[in-house]
Amino acid sequence: MQPPLPSSPPAADVLHDAGWPAEARAAVLCAILLLSVSLTVDAGVHGLTLPRTLGCIGFAVLLLVVLLPARVSATPGLLTVRGLWVTRTVRTDRISAVVWPADTARRLVLRDEDGAQAEVDLRVLLANPALWLRLEADVHASRVRGTLDHGTADLARLASHVHTETARSVLRVSGLI
Repeated sequence: MQPPLPSSPPAADVLHDAGWPAEARAAVLCAILLLSVSLTVDAGVHGLTLPRTLGCIGFAVLLLVVLLPARVSATPGLLTVRGLWVTRTVRTDRISAVVWPADTARRLVLRDEDGAQAEVDLRVLLANPALWLRLEADVHASRVRGTLDHGTADLARLASHVHTETARSVLRVSGLI
């Protein structure tokens, strides 16, 4: 039996991916653009028919599904990744494994003691330093409690990577590089 999730925190304690609204808007605009261009070309060349129109709509919806990013939010002790159909919540204060295959993937996989698992795109953590710092603090607390069994080397390598990229971004914005 899984222990209950912590009670809902105040809204001020919830951190969200700040870039998600713009990325979602861009995905919707790309799908609309594909739909309008494909319908215009199809109407000009062949004339619109119901099967072709449905095919164009299907391709636009497929593009939207592919481009729409997962929405990531974090509260003290919890990380939630909301995809189009699935929401995954992991207890970051009870992490048992952190996996970051740097050579093959740009995703961080977190698994808690209850078996829940969530994948976070590394770009989300790089674009949201506050989100990364909360996650790093919670995972550090898991390590102190002794629940983190696997992935301390991956976590150290990821922390170094995120801090390096954040410093590089600050220097780039300030005009020093």
